[in-house]
Amino acid sequence: MIPIALIVAITVADVLTPGVELGPLLVVAPAITASFAGPLLTGLMGTLAVTCQFLVPVLQNTPITATLQAQALGIAVVSGFLVALRYVRGLQELQLARTRSVAVATQEVLMRPLPRRSGPLRISTDYIAAEEEAQVGGDLYAAVRCDGTTRLVIGDVRGKGLPAIEDTSLLLGAFHGSAYRNLPLRRMVMHLGHAMHWKWARDTDEDPDGAESFVTALVLDIPDDVGVVEMISCGHPPPLLLREGKVSPLEARSPGFPLGLIAPSEDQYVVDTFDFGPGDILLLYTDGVIEARNPEGTFYPLPERVAAWDGNGGPEHLVQYVHKDLLSHAKGHIGDDAAIIAIERRP
Repeated sequence: MIPIALIVAITVADVLTPGVELGPLLVVAPAITASFAGPLLTGLMGTLAVTCQFLVPVLQNTPITATLQAQALGIAVVSGFLVALRYVRGLQELQLARTRSVAVATQEVLMRPLPRRSGPLRISTDYIAAEEEAQVGGDLYAAVRCDGTTRLVIGDVRGKGLPAIEDTSLLLGAFHGSAYRNLPLRRMVMHLGHAMHWKWARDTDEDPDGAESFVTALVLDIPDDVGVVEMISCGHPPPLLLREGKVSPLEARSPGFPLGLIAPSEDQYVVDTFDFGPGDILLLYTDGVIEARNPEGTFYPLPERVAAWDGNGGPEHLVQYVHKDLLSHAKGHIGDDAAIIAIERRP
């Protein structure tokens, strides 16, 4: 409506002001149209502008001069360029949309959503990417159900961008492969550590920073018929246990080294067992949550904020609460990817 209104206004003003040439201003209509519409509508506005250029002398009962013809030709030529430009831009936008759809599909295949239910567990997840339009970064999570047990991993790969996504893919593949083989928890963690360590050791010649790469992770087993959770910590922030309105961190007795930092050995990792009964909620997260700062530089106080949660709505409501509260604390932008998983054991 704006280009049409401009054409009408310029034409009326041109008719009411004989001797003042306002016709060349009509080119603004197709120019504005090209900024938001396709080539067809842009060409239509250009045609309407040229028509109104010839309409002015008809309404004024004056002859069509060579100057007026030149002005109309100029509007037509500029409109033609705008139509061609908008056509090329449309092709680029279509190609970009296809590329984005492929990228989204790839990210969804790599980072599969966790199941909403797994045996007696209700699970809710959230991923807040630091980079706009990214769905996968250095943070990772996965879950596998095997022989009456839910196995989960949550981790944070050192670094950002494509290298971090490559490392994320490798670790998730190793996790799924070892989890479905039903390896004991300690052996599964050693398998993950070997996969990352030898990958980075192999790439050291091409990437000198590979020797300093690592993944902090929590690997958990939650059996269906026993009210416990078994956990191995590989340098990852401790999960929070919500029970009867109280929040307590599940600190590992002897946290192991982050995955890939050194070649793993049998005595590096200790399996910790914690009570996890019906009604309890386990909150897993990555350091992007607790390291998010407000403008004053204060870190996000996750345990205190979770303690202020009203306790209604189960894990879905808890994840939504942390998401909104975290972004409110950081004023809408966090400096690192953040993953949040809430797990509730149902009777």
